[in-house]
Amino acid sequence: MTTASQTEMPQPTLAELTRVFGKIGLVSFGGPAGQIALMHRILVEEKKWLDEPRFLHALNYCMMLPGPEAMQLATYAGWLMHGVRGGLIAGLLFVLPGAAVLIALSSLYLALGEVTIVEGLLFGLKAAVLAIVLEALVKVSKRALKNSLMVTIAIVAFVGIAFLQIPFPVIILSAAAIGAMVHAMTPHVDAPAAPRVAMPHRGEATLGRFASTTAIWLAIWLGPLLLLALVLGAQHVYTQQAGFFSIMAAVTFGGAYAVLAWVAQQAVEVYGWLRPDEMLTGLGLAETTPGPLILVLLFVGFLGGARLSGWEPFLGGIGGAIVALWFTFAPCFLWIFAGAPFVEKLRDVKWLTAALSAVTAAVVGVIANLAVWFGLHVLFARLDDVLAGPLRVLVPDPASFDPAAALIALAAAIALMVLHVNLLLVLAAAALAGMGWVLFF
Repeated sequence: MTTASQTEMPQPTLAELTRVFGKIGLVSFGGPAGQIALMHRILVEEKKWLDEPRFLHALNYCMMLPGPEAMQLATYAGWLMHGVRGGLIAGLLFVLPGAAVLIALSSLYLALGEVTIVEGLLFGLKAAVLAIVLEALVKVSKRALKNSLMVTIAIVAFVGIAFLQIPFPVIILSAAAIGAMVHAMTPHVDAPAAPRVAMPHRGEATLGRFASTTAIWLAIWLGPLLLLALVLGAQHVYTQQAGFFSIMAAVTFGGAYAVLAWVAQQAVEVYGWLRPDEMLTGLGLAETTPGPLILVLLFVGFLGGARLSGWEPFLGGIGGAIVALWFTFAPCFLWIFAGAPFVEKLRDVKWLTAALSAVTAAVVGVIANLAVWFGLHVLFARLDDVLAGPLRVLVPDPASFDPAAALIALAAAIALMVLHVNLLLVLAAAALAGMGWVLFF
């Protein structure tokens, strides 16, 4: 039932939710910036299943969690609309298409030694994602940066993560603290409340519910690790991978790039699952497939399983990839299903709302950094990592500028932001343009 302060938005059936998140999973290129932009465009603007405050509230929570924030945002959105079933469907469909593609590409790599042509065919999609990221950054900025304080927080967050290499959790927690302190120090006049969107009831946020949900998902996450150790032994590659990827799931604050150097060092030097150059190959594959960038761990698991499981290479590789998939993403459902009821309950706590508004502003800066990083890597073939005192700056080599990528990105931006062409048509046209460029030039 709604009140005068509530409005209703159209809610999808389970079939509609499945269809839409299936589409999102198939076209979620561009890392977290592109994926968040895509979900914002579809869920908030096109389908209107979520309003802006609720989307940003969920995004703030997911940005503070370990693991892939975009996948967790998809899970949260699905949970809001259809409970645990909706969260499972949305989260799995966000990950599984990219996982299937990456396993297929890993198999091709094992058989052929390279997948350069596949990377080339997808380069048009990467260029088009730049336009999606830019569009979302502009729209989210307009809604989140409502005053000079929020603008300042966004700029400081961008500088901190882009140039000073300040850890992501430090930036987010600092922004939250600033927002809460400003709220406490500022006299407040209660403004008329904005209309609230009525959403289905998802159960009370109680300690009992939290404990039972946590116990269930800890068993789902770590039970198979115990089973692998009992059946295969603690030293088997699958058991080692299960433990390693579980640690990754718990410490990957700030996205995949924050831990990839350590992942590479452990996987190459300690466990011997792959060669140093192969880690770069896996990263390239993950960047050109839909889904979270952390899917690169499936490539790591695939090669480790193919070479060290003692099974036939392709079968062993698929086993390793499944181990990586399970132990990387099962914890994401724990964070959402255990925490989301409390996060929703706290939406009306004013000081916390102020803190999360500051986090939203910092997130704008973080997304801007991701967009710049992604854009530089799409538009330039060579980048220098330059240290200047405390600053670390990515400097592109002008001679490596890719005019084809720039042209596709510009055309996609005009199509989306000026002509308002359907997103799937833009992505399809960009893919065709990229394929044509690779094949004929």
